[in-house]
Amino acid sequence: MLDHIGIPVSDVARSKQFFVAALAPLGYKVIMDFGEAVGMGAEAGPDFWFGKAQPGSPSHIAFSAADRSLVDAFYRAALAAGGRDNGKPGIRAQYHPNYYGAFVYDPDGNNVEAVCRKG
Repeated sequence: MLDHIGIPVSDVARSKQFFVAALAPLGYKVIMDFGEAVGMGAEAGPDFWFGKAQPGSPSHIAFSAADRSLVDAFYRAALAAGGRDNGKPGIRAQYHPNYYGAFVYDPDGNNVEAVCRKG
């Protein structure tokens, strides 16, 4: 199951104006705004992100994991399959106190993540 996805944009303010208007009929609103990155969602947590990046920058996709051991297994399997490390499994308290994630680059340089939000 997907947890969230992020896309690169060249102008965050312009993209924010666009997505706020375009996604409003779907119930999406800004949930988190870090200035250079904005998270939107229809529920309590953002599942769609956009952030400042150069054209052609990689995309980001995160998959939900039922528990932390599965995040660890994802990380090991992704590296064994040729992925490159972009963040070992661990707590990312800047996102949420129970946010346990691991990040790898796929063969095309996209940022792929597995995350468990349970304590």
